Amino acid sequence: MSGKSVRIKDIAQKAGVSTGTVDRVIHNRGKVAEDVREKVLKIIEEMNYEPNLIARALGANKTYSLGALIPDPQADSYWLEPRAGVEKAEKALKHYGVAVKKYLFDPYDVASFQAQALALLAGAHDGVVISPVFYRESLPYFEALQQAGTPFVIFNSQISEYTPLSYIGSDLYTSGLLAGKLFHYGLPAPCTLLVAHIDERAANASHLGKKEKGFRNYFVQHHLEEQYPIVAAELDRSNMAAFIGQLDSLIEDNPRLGGIFVTTSKAYSIASYMEQRRIKHIRLIGYDLLPQNLHYLQQEQIQFLINQGPFGQGYWSVYYLAEHVILGKEIPLMKYMPLDIVTRENVNYYLPEHDEKPLLEHKVSL
Repeated sequence: MSGKSVRIKDIAQKAGVSTGTVDRVIHNRGKVAEDVREKVLKIIEEMNYEPNLIARALGANKTYSLGALIPDPQADSYWLEPRAGVEKAEKALKHYGVAVKKYLFDPYDVASFQAQALALLAGAHDGVVISPVFYRESLPYFEALQQAGTPFVIFNSQISEYTPLSYIGSDLYTSGLLAGKLFHYGLPAPCTLLVAHIDERAANASHLGKKEKGFRNYFVQHHLEEQYPIVAAELDRSNMAAFIGQLDSLIEDNPRLGGIFVTTSKAYSIASYMEQRRIKHIRLIGYDLLPQNLHYLQQEQIQFLINQGPFGQGYWSVYYLAEHVILGKEIPLMKYMPLDIVTRENVNYYLPEHDEKPLLEHKVSL
């Protein structure tokens, strides 16, 4: 009999005792004869009984405060989906006494991140969800959370110096390998490839470095470095004239440029540039199903988008944290979101529906 279908009543019948006796053994309260206790414990082990933790949590009538330190979607629309995931999880968890306070920061402003991180620490939450887009500035706050004994989950950007309860996001290195393979299959050699980091500095954004490393290593592993030389550039859109000038120079300096790998969700910026310049021979691969990216995917100015499941990143981060805080469960150290290769032909199958299964959905055993 599976643990999830075993009831206290079943144990009591097999042991030949009352349900009250079984309850006292399980919760180690009240007087129970030692031989009876041993008999009940043996049957519990044999039947693989799991206590009804959800009923216990509901009966405790306790409130749980979770904090979510995430980028503000008004500064970058990519974060609309992760925030929607956090909010959907919060709505589903409301029945369990969970409230999620969101601390929104500008993902392009370190001072904004630091201010909101300090506010989060002052909030004394039962658990915390963080998207650490600023690598160096995140480390002191991880240290503070560990010293305070506050459990935390990180998503979107994986940082190895500190061990959170869980990392929720894509396998960044593998996504870079995947982009390399897509270019290799689609472009004849010799051909130069450009890795474009847009609006973020790779030195302080670990996710960009991991993507670039995976991309480069694909060609190293297949002994293709000479056939597919790779250049990298950090492009800044704060000055669009300078941004366009950077792209003009990169294309002029690399006459065999055949593909551009955009490591952020901003592939549409280069697609727009190529549309204006009437450039059709350069293949473009980027990340995420932003409306602007989808437009150029439909126009085939972008050939592939790698979907990282941003809604699920926010949703599952709160979900797992709640399971740990409310139920005391061990949660997976990592939950990788699927890496979906999205094209013009299959894009309609990947548009967000936000229909995740209910949270904490366990079969109740009474």
